[in-house]
Amino acid sequence: MSVYLHDIPLNQAQAKFQEALQSADLWRVLSTEEIPLDEKALGRVTVESIWAKISSPHYHASAMDGFAVRAEDTIGAQPSNPIQLSVNSNQLLKTEYVDTGDPLPDWANAVIPIENVESLDENNQITNAIRNPSSIRIRASVTPWSHVRPLGEDIVATQLVLPAGHILRPVDLGAIAASGHQTIKVSRKPKVAIIPTGSELVPIGSKLKSGDILEFNSLVLTSQIKQMGGEATRFEIVKDDFDLICETVLQASNDYDLILLNAGSSAGAEDFSAKVVQKLGELLVHGVAVRPGHPVILGVIARNEVTKQSPTRDEIASGKEQERPRNDITPIIGVPGYPVSASLTVDIFVEPILAKWLGRKQNELQTEEAILTRKIVSPAGDDDFVRVAIGKVGDKLLAAPLSRGAGVITSLVQADGLALIPSGTQGIDAGEKIQVKLYRTKSEIEKTILAIGSHDLTLDLMAQFLAEKNRRLASANVGSQGGLVALRRGEAHFAGSHLLDPNTGEFNISYIRQYMPNIKVKVVALVNREQGLIVQKGNPKGIKSLGDLAGRSQERGVQFVNRQKGSGTRTLLDYHLNQLNIPHEYIAGYHQDEYTHLGVATAVASGRAACGLGIAAAAQALDLDFIPLFQERYDLVIPKEFVDFLTPLFDLLTDSRFQHSISLLKGYDVSIMGTIILEDE
Repeated sequence: MSVYLHDIPLNQAQAKFQEALQSADLWRVLSTEEIPLDEKALGRVTVESIWAKISSPHYHASAMDGFAVRAEDTIGAQPSNPIQLSVNSNQLLKTEYVDTGDPLPDWANAVIPIENVESLDENNQITNAIRNPSSIRIRASVTPWSHVRPLGEDIVATQLVLPAGHILRPVDLGAIAASGHQTIKVSRKPKVAIIPTGSELVPIGSKLKSGDILEFNSLVLTSQIKQMGGEATRFEIVKDDFDLICETVLQASNDYDLILLNAGSSAGAEDFSAKVVQKLGELLVHGVAVRPGHPVILGVIARNEVTKQSPTRDEIASGKEQERPRNDITPIIGVPGYPVSASLTVDIFVEPILAKWLGRKQNELQTEEAILTRKIVSPAGDDDFVRVAIGKVGDKLLAAPLSRGAGVITSLVQADGLALIPSGTQGIDAGEKIQVKLYRTKSEIEKTILAIGSHDLTLDLMAQFLAEKNRRLASANVGSQGGLVALRRGEAHFAGSHLLDPNTGEFNISYIRQYMPNIKVKVVALVNREQGLIVQKGNPKGIKSLGDLAGRSQERGVQFVNRQKGSGTRTLLDYHLNQLNIPHEYIAGYHQDEYTHLGVATAVASGRAACGLGIAAAAQALDLDFIPLFQERYDLVIPKEFVDFLTPLFDLLTDSRFQHSISLLKGYDVSIMGTIILEDE
């Protein structure tokens, strides 16, 4: 049985919340305000249509520097039969100099550009006073209204300039000004209170101790609200005290249009959010069938103070404007504490409300169909939102699932899009098509280089330098073997690999032929790197070699952390254990997996393991000790069809700045960088 009051489908939760707001007359533009037409109007939403007060231009204006003429006076002008026009005279054939933007004389209906005339002095000789001649000579006729901006060319008085519900852009501000307006009526920015709660939370910049959690959710949520057009206020952290939280929420309810209470929305001993809403108002929903963000709370708070409601748009239009009392409530959303859950909760529940209050359309992301690179298992009863990296490989748009953890905010940073696995679906297999809402433009995605394979710190540096070349590197860590399989399936542009063949002592070649038998490749060396044992600072267990991990190691508390199956590091480990006749069953922690070298280092640094096999740079990054054991070559495996696309990457391999940045990492040798190991014809 669920610990939540209700665990209901997403659409039902949204409908229930909307109904509560409608019954309180809060499902509309909250209020309007008239603001000056200046740069601060950018991003505001119009609440009424904007009609032009004046035409633009409001007179016939010259579009060029030149001479105003009557078009009919130029008829017959030819190179061999020029026509001469007098300047500022009362003669029949006359002209007048005008600058760009000058009004046309009443008698004129065309302009001849200055470069198309011969300026003459009083003696009919060519003069350098091209803007102040006595007369001009022309050798071609012009048609009526040539090089003229006629009255109302851009805007005609009374025409519609912008509709209601329009988000103002820089160009819109110019159009409004050109149409004769000095002020604009816009919807008031909804005021949102963001209240972080939790005794474990500490402000950004605090000196951390065990159990402390940096409070940065409010920073993310505030920025989301601002991006959506609202105005957010970050409250100070409120400790896990029921009465104190109630007091803070009640105070906020009198001054704000919406409250986001973060976190305490679950069902733990100190999760007070639901109880707070119940005491101060009405709890509508507690628990929504959505992942991540399951323990969402939706409710309303009764205000202490009586407020007035601004007139509706219809009342304004009819001239019957009046302040009206409203049901005295403030909506509240209990936002889960995990950062991914919190961010998605705002996207799912807050965005529709702010759109309605602002009188604009909801923000809609472009949706594309992509092929899933890895199977996703999903709970059948929930709407499951999955962050994905997107890349175009050949003519296929591919979606690689990122970390599913609700606390992994970097998965949102790395995400190119969001896929929804709807309720009733238990998962989607690799190779199947899936609809993805794109966070990035198609142009950005088409310039994305997709790498799937072995993890190495140099890939992060590579991403940094490729960004300078207008290329984005998106990488997924699935191990060397997994990378070769991905290349065989056409799911990546290249793979990093360091698979040691125990029979030949060669890296990668035999595995490439095994996993990619019919694919022509180019294999390029990236670096030589040092592998060894990552141990705790000071090496308290006295570990010196792989032999120290076997036998009575468990009694000495030597817990190992391994890399995942299919990784080059695990293959290397198995090779050397076999050389030493050490069965892996003798290694405590052999089956404890991590997917990156930094993951191994983190396990050691946190005390989950005494040591693990990894690269020296990972130990250096976390200030751990390192026992060097082996040298290995790390290669880039590239299908020949993508060689041209990867030109920026090849250029990088000869970049001295890139090479120097890698050489600063412990245990790396860049002398072989760019060496061609294998190239199929």
